[in-house]
Amino acid sequence: MIEEAARPRSGPEQRRTELAAFLRACRARVSPEAVGLPPGPRRRTPGLRREELAQLAGVGVTWYTWLEQGRPINASAQVLTAVARALRLDAAERDHLFRLAGTPTPQAGPAAPVLDRTCQVILDALDPMPAAISNGRYDVLLHNAAYDALFPGATRPSSPDGRRNSMWCAFTVPACCNPFLNRAEELPRMVGRLRGAYGRHVGEPVWEEYLRDLGAASAEFRELWARQEVAPPRTSRKVFRHAAVGEMVFEAAYLTIPAAPECHLVVYTPEGPEDRRRMERLVADPGLPAVDHVH
Repeated sequence: MIEEAARPRSGPEQRRTELAAFLRACRARVSPEAVGLPPGPRRRTPGLRREELAQLAGVGVTWYTWLEQGRPINASAQVLTAVARALRLDAAERDHLFRLAGTPTPQAGPAAPVLDRTCQVILDALDPMPAAISNGRYDVLLHNAAYDALFPGATRPSSPDGRRNSMWCAFTVPACCNPFLNRAEELPRMVGRLRGAYGRHVGEPVWEEYLRDLGAASAEFRELWARQEVAPPRTSRKVFRHAAVGEMVFEAAYLTIPAAPECHLVVYTPEGPEDRRRMERLVADPGLPAVDHVH
């Protein structure tokens, strides 16, 4: 007969045991004085009592006791956040708590992409093919000289808030000055990709402000956004114009970046020899005006 102590534990059981030990250790590190409670007499162990921690977190004493005993109970992200706050956990400790509880860690905001210097080296090596790295909101994070010459509205914005954003340029720059021509077929696809990215960031202030501002600036965007369409990233045909060289057609390919999973590298490959020659001329003479008039 196998003794109970020797019985192999399952993964969930082991996590609950680790969770219980972690909670007890964290509770012992929080002094009553640190959270505004009187030290009180006859404390047999350091730190807070279970009932005190439960009160600070706004949860039931029985429920918290069961959690700290490693019982198989469900813990929501909201409740775990309250427990983490009561225990004064830092970000790394909070993430560890959520992992032990088997609950996805809520994101406080959009994670900053990790783009090292080699990303710019790669972009520069792609000249004269326009290339850029953007996030899910189409913010242009890095770009090469060819992209800057082709799409100055996205890299050299004239708006007071200084947005470097290809979606913003596509929707808000007047049609007479907009370098992006085949907008009727491409804008719904771009908005569909934006909708898919937004699903991971619903409620985040940066995203909500961005969508609110773009919707206020463009009725066309509001209409497309209201369709609730979601589109996957795929190679697409882009048509641009430049006052100095005329129209150019490209195949836009989107590549993922493992170090920044919510970013993508877009590379515009000229469709034909004339498109390439015109792009090479723009790169060779970056001072050529993109438009032939001013407002």
